[in-house]
Amino acid sequence: MAAKKDNPLRQGFLIHDVSRLRRTVFDQRMKPRGITRSQWWVLTNLSRHEGVALTQVELARLLDVGKVTVGGLIDRLEENGLVIRTPDPVDRRSKRVSVSQKGQELVQEMQSIAIDINEAIMAGITPEQHQVLVEALSIMKSNLLAMDATLAKKDSQ
Repeated sequence: MAAKKDNPLRQGFLIHDVSRLRRTVFDQRMKPRGITRSQWWVLTNLSRHEGVALTQVELARLLDVGKVTVGGLIDRLEENGLVIRTPDPVDRRSKRVSVSQKGQELVQEMQSIAIDINEAIMAGITPEQHQVLVEALSIMKSNLLAMDATLAKKDSQ
């Protein structure tokens, strides 16, 4: 049975399903490299802050997970030589986490894999459709960030 075009919930389900399926495909490509979704998600987010080592608290907030969860992930990544923990220069109780050289090499490989997957995902989509998609998703993200900021402001009052 075809989905109704006027179903206001459909776009939310489609966005969720595309994102979930993309992560699943990426997981399959990363599995032979011995890295889990949670671990590649940490590496990806750390690499987005190139040159800036994050504290575990900052990383937990960024990933929207608990500090204990991030600690365990960092432990495993550190054991595999993919991240480095260094003392925080201001707060001796805190450690900063950054991607190691070995981790950077894996991140570059992950980026190459992501490009291949994205090209396969976009098969049959015209450049014009792609541009409209990117613009629409960017607006949606901006709207959601504004909504999140408004809710956070209300919660803090």
